[in-house]
Amino acid sequence: MSITVQSPTVQAPRSLRVAPEGVVPKGPARAQIPGDRGTLEKKLANLVHKANIAYDLIGPGDKVMVCLSGGKDSYGLLHFLQHMQRVAPFDFEILAVHLDQGHPGFPLATLEAFMRDCGSPWEIIHEHTHDLVLDKLKPGKTTCSLCSRLRRGILYDNAVRLGCTKIALGHHRDDLLATLLLNLFFCGQLKAMPPKLISDDRRNTVIRPLAFVPEAWLERWAELEGYPLIPCSLCSKQPDLKRAQMEQLLRQIDGTWSAAMPSALNALQNVHPRFLADASLFDFAAAADGGAGAADGGAGAAADAPSAVLAAAAGADRDADAFS
Repeated sequence: MSITVQSPTVQAPRSLRVAPEGVVPKGPARAQIPGDRGTLEKKLANLVHKANIAYDLIGPGDKVMVCLSGGKDSYGLLHFLQHMQRVAPFDFEILAVHLDQGHPGFPLATLEAFMRDCGSPWEIIHEHTHDLVLDKLKPGKTTCSLCSRLRRGILYDNAVRLGCTKIALGHHRDDLLATLLLNLFFCGQLKAMPPKLISDDRRNTVIRPLAFVPEAWLERWAELEGYPLIPCSLCSKQPDLKRAQMEQLLRQIDGTWSAAMPSALNALQNVHPRFLADASLFDFAAAADGGAGAADGGAGAAADAPSAVLAAAAGADRDADAFS
């Protein structure tokens, strides 16, 4: 008598399945920008709240210098910090500050009119660095580096003068990732913009409350609010800026794979030094053969990478609803 044994069909985990030849596998569905103002405001406010909790950005008694440039990001930053000020279970102050660097044709009166009606104390600092930047600029170099260093130094000094404990900048998620690529490809460093940074002299604390916010959401918010947007007259005249190229690269990647940007943000919060090559962060010489895996995740972390990336992306799409 013969016995036929049928092996049970074992289906591979979803994260390890291979798509048929010629078929591009689909990633998690892209988080849609809310269409109505109320829902978008709530989701953006929740992302700012999430960053504040994660990195202890603003606390009781803080006086926050909110830097206004006239761009969509800084307008949104002021709005959502004012929202936090209304709902937070502690008191903190907001001072809206614009640094007038003397750019020819800059519509300062437009921004001043906005600040007068913004609902928070405000101040305009006049330090005309525009001509200095152009005078010191070497041929073939862009203005951004020198301009930002001068601006940062002026803001640091004035934050101390004004008694501000925090300096809030309007960099968003996409800015953090573009900076990561800039440093990776052009500076030989693995670093980005941290949500919170203590200055070298420890006099100032810089915070980026929009660190979790996608740029497209801020663009939509600016459209709904009708902010008087003012472009940078220095930056807009410079062709082939490396930062602009990195931003374009990110847009191309995001258009191809909807999980890419949430995954990249998650990567900034999920560093494994033993899988890099920096001996100052991991003691390779002292690592025993087959050991040291527990230090930062071990081999198991790499084995489950596909499912981890998809889970991170799906979780990032839910982040906006995490705090209500």
